[in-house]
Amino acid sequence: MILHNSSRWYLHLSYYQLIKFIRFFTNFLFGRKDHKFLFILTPPYCGSTLLNQILSTSKNLSCNNHLGVREGQLLPEVKNMMFLNKGWHTEVNYDWPFIRKVWMKYWDQRKAILMDKSNTNIMRVNKVKEVFDKAVFVAMVRNPYAQVEGIMRRNGATSEYAANFALKCLRYQKKNKLSEKDNILFISYEELCDDKENVVNRIKNFIPEIGDIDSDLEFSAHNFKTEGKMKIQNLNSEKINKISKADLEIVNSFFNKEKDLLAFFGYSIIQQ
Repeated sequence: MILHNSSRWYLHLSYYQLIKFIRFFTNFLFGRKDHKFLFILTPPYCGSTLLNQILSTSKNLSCNNHLGVREGQLLPEVKNMMFLNKGWHTEVNYDWPFIRKVWMKYWDQRKAILMDKSNTNIMRVNKVKEVFDKAVFVAMVRNPYAQVEGIMRRNGATSEYAANFALKCLRYQKKNKLSEKDNILFISYEELCDDKENVVNRIKNFIPEIGDIDSDLEFSAHNFKTEGKMKIQNLNSEKINKISKADLEIVNSFFNKEKDLLAFFGYSIIQQ
């Protein structure tokens, strides 16, 4: 296993070891045998961490990773396999039974719902369903221009790469929306921010076991405005305005070829 050489990583590793130690006893003594597995299907920079934190306010739910961007694929035993191994490449195959075994050690099995939000799951729904029985999905999309801004700013990526990646994510989400029926709830980042009460009610109706969810708290999801906590706020306009005219022209050279894909999710071409 290749470990990060920063001091923060070793603190994280100590935290993970402590969590597993605690879970070993609580799961053995008090763990439930019947769980519903909840997977957040959301591309990077589309609000998945915020959604994870909102859902985690439920007393009936356990997330498998509470650090950083809160993804199960970043847990130390599976990080090399899932995160550092070209996870967005279709030819990569995961050892899903092993992943389930690892995640079960981190989940609080006293809870009715066990949740993961690894973003590459958007392209591996069928594999997830093979290993996790009673799997349900909450999928979310975001204005692709806002996602493009995040990819360029956070990853130092070119506008060409960011546009192609955003379109790839939308294709996967379209496939998920068309192929999954009763076991998936689709929302958008815009709905979550602008009509959160309605979205919370839809989630509670979709997963009655989740109980109460508090969306009125301040959340620490990553954004460009602050590293601290803030209430739910739609940051799309500010993010999109950060895209330069030159980059927007490049992005639109790709988005214009996929107008129908954008329209499928209610988005359209933006001119500066």
